[in-house]
Amino acid sequence: MLDNDLNFISTSQGWKTLFSFLNENTKNNDQLECFKANNGEWFDLLTNCLINGKEISYRCAVSDTTILKHILWTFKPYRSIEKKILGIIVTAKDISETFERELQIEKLRTLLETKSEISKVGTWEYDLKSNKLSWSKMTKKIHEVPNDYKPDVDTAIEFYKLGHSRNKISMLVHNSMETGNKFQERLQIVTQKGNERWVLSSGKPLYKNGKIVKLLGTFQDIDEQVKSEIQVRENEKLLHTLVDNLPLNVYIKDIESRKILVNKAECDFFGASNPNEILGKNNFDLYDEEMAKILREEDLQIMKNQTPILAKEELLRKKDGTEVPLLVSKIPLTDVRGQTYALLGISMDISTLKEKEHELRHLIDVTSVQNKKLVNFAHIVSHNLRSHTANFSMLLEFLTNEKDESEKDRIVKMLSKASDNLLGTLDNLNEVVKINTNTNVTRESINLRASFDSVHENLIALFQKNKVQYENTIPKNLNVHGIPAYIENIILNLLTNAVKYKHPNRNPKITITAKKNENKVVLSIKDNGIGINLDKNGDKLFGMYKTFHDNKDARGIGLYISKNQIEAMGGSIIACSEINKGTTFKVYLNEGY
Repeated sequence: MLDNDLNFISTSQGWKTLFSFLNENTKNNDQLECFKANNGEWFDLLTNCLINGKEISYRCAVSDTTILKHILWTFKPYRSIEKKILGIIVTAKDISETFERELQIEKLRTLLETKSEISKVGTWEYDLKSNKLSWSKMTKKIHEVPNDYKPDVDTAIEFYKLGHSRNKISMLVHNSMETGNKFQERLQIVTQKGNERWVLSSGKPLYKNGKIVKLLGTFQDIDEQVKSEIQVRENEKLLHTLVDNLPLNVYIKDIESRKILVNKAECDFFGASNPNEILGKNNFDLYDEEMAKILREEDLQIMKNQTPILAKEELLRKKDGTEVPLLVSKIPLTDVRGQTYALLGISMDISTLKEKEHELRHLIDVTSVQNKKLVNFAHIVSHNLRSHTANFSMLLEFLTNEKDESEKDRIVKMLSKASDNLLGTLDNLNEVVKINTNTNVTRESINLRASFDSVHENLIALFQKNKVQYENTIPKNLNVHGIPAYIENIILNLLTNAVKYKHPNRNPKITITAKKNENKVVLSIKDNGIGINLDKNGDKLFGMYKTFHDNKDARGIGLYISKNQIEAMGGSIIACSEINKGTTFKVYLNEGY
């Protein structure tokens, strides 16, 4: 109760329960402010009730800190004996549940209308007692009649296409009214505008006191769906006729990757005696789980993006673990609306082709290796014989200019030794030919110290002319595993380079060391020459025909040949160098046995 000044006089227990957020200590005026803060219109209506003296009903929401309540308010003035308004009796009823139900009903009504529009599903109702038939808006839309059209049973049946559809619906409606059976049937109608349309007509009886009083039903436009299905069946029949006898594996999968069409080749691929053993099966039924997941994801992407894959090589693993290489093409099939409804797959077993390809690749690899060896051999012949020729030329020059007979005898002996070395080199080169033409030739255990001594003897004239200080500390019993001709050529290249690129202001000094490192032998050839700028030329150091100085004798092939020979024997080579200080080559070779 409120007085004339809208001050609270008293409140009931129900009031206190309903508005529990107002505690015992809340003053009357504070209560009024709380309600006024919740809804200013509430206070205005109270004022209006005092002025007009009329009862007012009003709905609004009131909230505390935790919950929102919908309240039905009644403001009723109370008077004195003299009819003077003394105040207002305020009643409040919690209608939150009713409000929520009304809101939910409205949402459901909106949702139903939306779904009906999207799915093209209408409703109908037939009252047996009044013989009245009513259609929803969508049902009228499907029949292409105006919204004010009033159907009856006879005209409704006449919309069905004459023949099977009209006879069928007549029988179904009659049978439902007589026996209470539900029905659902695909039929054709002819709309008021003369258009033929496939519909799904459904109905069921409504009982009251055990007696059928109404028929209720739905009416759905399925024209596009049925026509699409008919088109699909026709396409499948044509496709089956065309591909059944092709020597390619051909199949069609639905959107769930289940096979709905297979040809004979596909049956043979899976060892099936007839298509029924495969039809309806998906990737997980035919392949192991890992492979099935990969294929399923591939199918989904093709159908989603409508982008085919063509002539893709895939290694498929069947359920029994058998792996088969296939050349696969997958093409999405779309309906008249552009929607993907299936996937056409064409594959060919390329096991025989892959075997031939492997053989051809192996032949190409062997040919490539042999060709590289042939080129390498040609460079070896040119490079080594050139070194021997240079040595012969210098010795002959010494012999021509020498007056002392004893010295001439010594030079002749050196020529004889050089000749023997040349014959040895030719023998080694001949061995290289054998190695390149017979891949089964085994490598040898080579004494590294003896190999250096042999090359050193061959270069003695060059070393004397250039006043080379030569130091070899390789242990006499240290062997490496390799090809003699390659080892000799590597040593020859590295030693002649040390002389060729000597520093102009000092005599050449060459230091040879070697040691075992696990299962490798690390050979080090150190000189005090002009060095190489590795920051600038490091990546080109071992390239063919790469030169880094103005030396007229530089041909840029020695290091290239040496590197290839070292790698052919399973080894490697690196270089450390400083400009004007010298260069150290480290060669890693397999240890001898």
